[in-house]
Amino acid sequence: MNERARAVAPVSEPEAPPTPDEAPRPASHDTAPPQALVDFMLRHWEQPSPEPPPAVEHHEAFARRRRVLSALFPGELLVIPTGHEKVRSNDTCYRFRPSSDFYYLCGNVEPDCVLAMVPRPGGHDAVLFVEPNTRSDATFFTDRAKGELWAGARLGVEKSRHRYAMDDCRSLKELPDFLKSLAGSVRPARVTRGFDPLADAAFSESERDKELGTALAEMRLVKEDIEIALLQQAIDATYRGFEDVIRALPRSGTERYVEGIFNLRARVEGNDVGYNTIAASGPHATTLHWTRNDGELRHGELLLLDAGIEGNSLYTADVTRTLPLSGRFSAEQRLIYELVHKAQRAAMDMIRPGIEYLAPNREAMRVLTEGLCELGILKVKPEFALQEDQQLYRRYTLHNISHMLGLDVHDCPAAKPENYKLCTLKPGLVFSNEPGLYFQKDDLTVPERFRGIGVRIEDDVMVTADGCRNLSGAIPTTADDVEAWLARLWNESPAR
Repeated sequence: MNERARAVAPVSEPEAPPTPDEAPRPASHDTAPPQALVDFMLRHWEQPSPEPPPAVEHHEAFARRRRVLSALFPGELLVIPTGHEKVRSNDTCYRFRPSSDFYYLCGNVEPDCVLAMVPRPGGHDAVLFVEPNTRSDATFFTDRAKGELWAGARLGVEKSRHRYAMDDCRSLKELPDFLKSLAGSVRPARVTRGFDPLADAAFSESERDKELGTALAEMRLVKEDIEIALLQQAIDATYRGFEDVIRALPRSGTERYVEGIFNLRARVEGNDVGYNTIAASGPHATTLHWTRNDGELRHGELLLLDAGIEGNSLYTADVTRTLPLSGRFSAEQRLIYELVHKAQRAAMDMIRPGIEYLAPNREAMRVLTEGLCELGILKVKPEFALQEDQQLYRRYTLHNISHMLGLDVHDCPAAKPENYKLCTLKPGLVFSNEPGLYFQKDDLTVPERFRGIGVRIEDDVMVTADGCRNLSGAIPTTADDVEAWLARLWNESPAR
């Protein structure tokens, strides 16, 4: 970080600066460069190749999606920004991840860009605004946020037009005037809001914006063959990440070590993790979204590992396995684990076209509730505990078993309820199947021998023409298979 502290101050403002909330704080001790240095820095650079770059992979799919969106909103201006880098601390930012809707339509992963779909007779022109890649002024070596020598070269305007197969591509410095000119026209405009303050401010917010978000969410619900393949790649990499963790368990010691081992695989084989890794051991497993990962791993306890790799395509896996740290489940742990597994299998057996989205969840809750009653944890009849005005089972299983999966781990939340939670299943939908039971260590309704046990089993499932396909089904699931999995990997590992 010392190089940042010695950086020279910008001579001029970047062409399209982030808003103040998103801009790194300038270093007050920076000094302006002498003109001689500026002159020296601007000369004697080899000219970049004039050859256009290859088109982005799957560019035909991105173009097809733009055509579908165009047909939904004829004659209307559509503005879809990707967003800006977010400040993590002072002058450092989080690693950038583009808006899912923006990426879905063009495949670009650079920050600050804006896609505008400008209406014309018979459709829309796709106009992409990008950061120009130029060495014509001092910002390329003084601008810490966007300067090429600080942040790396970008494609620039003309090469971006070729790579992303756009009708037009322009510099971000043209965006304010472009938006201003269109904001004064009579044509309707829609914006995906919350990603770019400049775009948000250019047009009055209205219900039309939400309709655009809903339309994009519902386009993304049913996955294309390409998307299924990309999801499978992320899931397969996640499988390897789980095996990395298991091999390392004998030397791990802490949840944070588990997180680090899995996240290494995520960066080696993908873009990142799809969400903060949950490495929850012992009673921490009873906290659904335990991401502090600051606990110790103790022999005889369980490790609930909920983790997914986000591929370079940005499609993410979401898998959970609950592992016995000793290599074998105790009698109590096995009872709970096998009950959760039974519920998961019952739900899986129901998944097929034409049934209600919530039907597998109801079946899983029925199985869990009957098991809770048999164990004496619920002291009422199952049919009573399952009544809508009771739902007593939810004390021990707080969540439904499914959410959509794709570019986001909780994909397409802006879709209408009738096309999501209240829909009937159809081929191409991909969602999780993840029942769980969580017995808090201070819950006096639970027999002491079960307190502190948390179990979740999660797979990623695609609806097919005649049933479903478990995309993560290669990852061991039954109690016996999990024990055999650990034994095999530990026997193979020199660390054991």
